[in-house]
Amino acid sequence: MQTPSRTELPVTSASSTGCGCCSTETAQAPESAPGIGFSLEGLTCGSCKASVEKAVNAVEGVVTATVELVPGGISRLVASGSATDAAIRDAVTAAGYRLSI
Repeated sequence: MQTPSRTELPVTSASSTGCGCCSTETAQAPESAPGIGFSLEGLTCGSCKASVEKAVNAVEGVVTATVELVPGGISRLVASGSATDAAIRDAVTAAGYRLSI
């Protein structure tokens, strides 16, 4: 028995194979989490990131707080929930960092 050549193999559509890289179907972009963004100065490592996240997540009214770390640059804090900007600023300051203006 002879194996069919590549050009003789049956072709299946990409969507039926479930291959994400070849599919022509458009994937929906993930929804970005709603929240308020703040710029942070002075964060240099993952420990700094964790300290700020822990402090802000402890604020009453904060549902989630995450930091996008940029060592030596301006990092970004995104906090969601009903907490006030002042409460978030106080938590960041208490953790030893500051929001940039």
